[in-house]
Amino acid sequence: MYNDKSKEGSATVAVEKRTSKIPSMVYLVAGLSALTVSMCLMHGRRKHTALMVGQWAAPLLIMGLYNKVVKTEGHDNTYGR
Repeated sequence: MYNDKSKEGSATVAVEKRTSKIPSMVYLVAGLSALTVSMCLMHGRRKHTALMVGQWAAPLLIMGLYNKVVKTEGHDNTYGR
């Protein structure tokens, strides 16, 4: 089941055009860096700050995954086309 009118809005296209220039490795390094900084903060007994920084890892890795999918599959790719 697919919709012929599945075109993205102009804002989405503009954002994807700019973010597609960022290498996917940047998101991976940023996510792993957030985990490392969080671990160091936890070791330094700054628990609340460590938990806040540690929560950045998942969104950064998800943005990297989305960026990779958009680069390889395209933003308007539909099944069977």
